[in-house]
Amino acid sequence: MKLTKVRVQNYRSVEDSEEFEIGDLTCLVGKNEAGKTTLLSAMRGLKPSQPFEFDEVIDYPRRFSTRFDDRHEDGTAEVIRTWWRLEDTDKAAVEKRFGAGVLKSDTFQAHFGFRFKDDSRIWTIDVDSAKVLENMVCKHALDETERSVIHGVTTGPAADEALSALTERTLKQEALLQDIKNSRESSFIKGVIDILSPRQPKFFFTSHFERMSGMVSIEKLQLDKKNGSVSVGDEIFLDFLEYAGTTLEDLKNVDRREELKAKCEAASNEITEEIFQFWSQNNALEVVIEIDNAKPKDPAPFNTGMVADIRIKNNNHKATLPLSERSAGFVWFFSFLAQFKQLKKTPGHANAIILLDEPGLTLHGKAQGDLLRYIVERLLPDHQVIFTTHSPFMVTMDRLADVRIVEDVVIDKPGKRPEVKGTKVRSDVLEVKDDTLFPLQGALGYEVTQSLFIGANTWLVEGPSDILYLQVLSQALTKRRRVGIDPKWTLCPSGGIDKIAPFVRLFGGNHINVAVLSDIANGDKSKIENLKKADILKAGHFYTCADFTNQTESDVEDLFESDLFVEMLNGAYKPPAANVVTNDALISAAPTPRIVKKAEALFKLMPVSVAEFDHFGASRWLLENPSILDADTPAINATLDRFEEVFKAFNALLA
Repeated sequence: MKLTKVRVQNYRSVEDSEEFEIGDLTCLVGKNEAGKTTLLSAMRGLKPSQPFEFDEVIDYPRRFSTRFDDRHEDGTAEVIRTWWRLEDTDKAAVEKRFGAGVLKSDTFQAHFGFRFKDDSRIWTIDVDSAKVLENMVCKHALDETERSVIHGVTTGPAADEALSALTERTLKQEALLQDIKNSRESSFIKGVIDILSPRQPKFFFTSHFERMSGMVSIEKLQLDKKNGSVSVGDEIFLDFLEYAGTTLEDLKNVDRREELKAKCEAASNEITEEIFQFWSQNNALEVVIEIDNAKPKDPAPFNTGMVADIRIKNNNHKATLPLSERSAGFVWFFSFLAQFKQLKKTPGHANAIILLDEPGLTLHGKAQGDLLRYIVERLLPDHQVIFTTHSPFMVTMDRLADVRIVEDVVIDKPGKRPEVKGTKVRSDVLEVKDDTLFPLQGALGYEVTQSLFIGANTWLVEGPSDILYLQVLSQALTKRRRVGIDPKWTLCPSGGIDKIAPFVRLFGGNHINVAVLSDIANGDKSKIENLKKADILKAGHFYTCADFTNQTESDVEDLFESDLFVEMLNGAYKPPAANVVTNDALISAAPTPRIVKKAEALFKLMPVSVAEFDHFGASRWLLENPSILDADTPAINATLDRFEEVFKAFNALLA
């Protein structure tokens, strides 16, 4: 069965959360103190997998504590109401006992709260009791005479009463009566509940605070276990031992010390291996379990008896450190997996709903992405997962429908006391405040920066004008059935050679294929060499325009024959007849091989009515007048040849 909807009331900061949908994965987003943890605790109380109880003194909203009886006339205060959808296996289990057609719906509700009788959970499920009775009568093959005693009866208790009133019963009537009595209080509804209740998932809760103890005194832990005062960290250590297939008592058995150490190492190795399928931060770490006699000079309680010392070994640095001194994020991840692995082995927890409070809070943003991937790939196939967060990296843009916004609503009223509504849960992000939306805004901003301008194969150029030139020339070449830009390429402006390295480092985490076509000017050679030595680009993925022009300095504009570029300048800027650009004037305008520098120098001599030269003017004109490239002239053919050489070189990098 699956949890589909939740409503929390009368619990800590929650007066009434209102109903909110639950899916396979549900992310509760909100700022600190919004009530996210409170919501998880309320859900947990319905059917906890670990010891947990509601405490009215602590948990009932303090501002209403003196008015409990006034607010709840029936003497009970509902805390958690849940809606569930039965799966085929659940319905089959009911039908196996009561026959086909007895469930009027595949949904039911379960709720619980303060002062509920016998601390029992209340179920609301629609059962056709008359159909159950009919199925039982058919099952035991009562004839018309035998079934006449229950004519008009539609419930189990009424049928029990009618049959029990008979002074003598036939064998079939007796069998039917016993079958009815097999349901609790002869109620078919309660009988159905008793079948489904064990199948209802328990709620397993863990938070970012819960980490395995780094050092454990075996004797003290045994005593704490006996007294029921085991700490959270030690409880996780016990989970780890159970997963490893051993116990505290076994650890004290000196004769089996090596065998037990081998078991612990095997368990830690398995968990560590699974972590590294998802942990991208540092794959040189491993967990080492050392079990030995205590050292007298160590602090109590680790100075007597047996001590288990859990350490993290860094194979890069050939050193081990106590678990408590290592990365809190890695320790939490290991601890969570130890808990989860043991949970899977525990009877009755195969379908537990996992509640994670601020998971991975101490993880790096990229590692939080690893954790999300673990949740989706490892947990969701068998478990529903509900987690809270205020981190942008724990919100995935492809699952925004799974996000619920949690907000502590206080309505300010001028001249009056503010109206406190308490914690509310909404799926409509337009109804909440900006600070509550920050994690979503951050996640969206990160997603946009990672994907708006780049693709799996990104071709970096200097600026937007370069993109226009390349695209127009590519179209001209493909129009002639020659080689243009492969559509797998995404052209992206980098803003200059100094920004290429930061760009690649920023987006390289996406495993994109990056190639560069850079301008080269006097003084850029050392920058280019340093960029190549930095090894942030694949070998052969960095070209300068000079590689295709046989010049020492070049821009994309130098791929054009000067005669063609002159025609583009005149078309774009329309200088007066006395100032029309000529090839001779352009070539002699400045002592540099770069045609754009020559153009800049020439346009400084133009009258003020002529716009100042910039990189974008000529490229925009070419975009608007691509037919100029349809002509069959030496200048156009040479230009096309040069650009085709560029496209062939870059397309070859796609392999």
